[in-house]
Amino acid sequence: MPRNRLVVVVLAALAIAAAAVAQQQTDFSKIEIKTIPVAEGIYMMQGAGGNLGVSTGPDGVLLIDDQFAPLSDKIKAAIAKVSDKPIRFLFNTHYHGDHVGGNENFGKLGITIVAHDNVWSRMSVEQVNKLMNRTTPAYPKEALPVVTFNDRLTFHLNGDTIEVFHVAPAHTDGDAVLRFLKANVVHMGDTFFNGRYPVIDAFAGGSIDGMIAADERLLALVNDQTKIIPGHGPLGDKKSLQAFHDMMVKVRDKIQPLVKAGKSDSAIVAAKPTADLDAVWNPTGSTPDRFVMAVAQGMRGR
Repeated sequence: MPRNRLVVVVLAALAIAAAAVAQQQTDFSKIEIKTIPVAEGIYMMQGAGGNLGVSTGPDGVLLIDDQFAPLSDKIKAAIAKVSDKPIRFLFNTHYHGDHVGGNENFGKLGITIVAHDNVWSRMSVEQVNKLMNRTTPAYPKEALPVVTFNDRLTFHLNGDTIEVFHVAPAHTDGDAVLRFLKANVVHMGDTFFNGRYPVIDAFAGGSIDGMIAADERLLALVNDQTKIIPGHGPLGDKKSLQAFHDMMVKVRDKIQPLVKAGKSDSAIVAAKPTADLDAVWNPTGSTPDRFVMAVAQGMRGR
């Protein structure tokens, strides 16, 4: 394996390992679920991991993502404060553990889990990371989506039409976005990190070009009144999504000439192409060096 590629793979693997360690070290007993009203009957909830979306009304509850297993009871309790109806559907925006970690708990309750085909494909088989010599077993049956789709599907629920569509590989190869047409609300999963550098999972088909394309698709669909639930960060809107998109375009356009000039990955990182952006975009999430590495490696693969 070429040295530059090895460096990138090592950094990515170490980042994944660090995330796993961080999860293990989290004291979930101290995590509280915060509920943010978004529109009538629609809420964003934050705890540990990806932002949750909750649709409530006479037809029951649609839960979008479920964070980590130890938080399932707290999530259910938070939902019970805004709805006395049962959770009917659980939708996974992609397969990462901070978004599907509670699936088994909710699946055992008979809740219908829905996701893109690729989410089922990744969760249903053993995942092997040869570099880290680590194997992640397949999720148990109760945790797997029972309804999957290829391109798009529609929920007719709680007086709204909820359009769901898959976006070409962006954060992963199984990303899905949900649009509440009447409420003018969107849940973008990890195709949108509000106010921070994104994590791009190249091991699962992700790329900065895919992220930019996904955000451009959404920018064409939303307006200034749209409320946007990001995968991570505070509740957003079209302005904050545009800022995130523009940041990624700037990063891509700074790194691309360095790649074309034949600079090594370590030299590109050393050049600090995000230096003028770090103060705004590096509060949490992906570190600048890891983000730059991921972008550069994606360009070399084109």
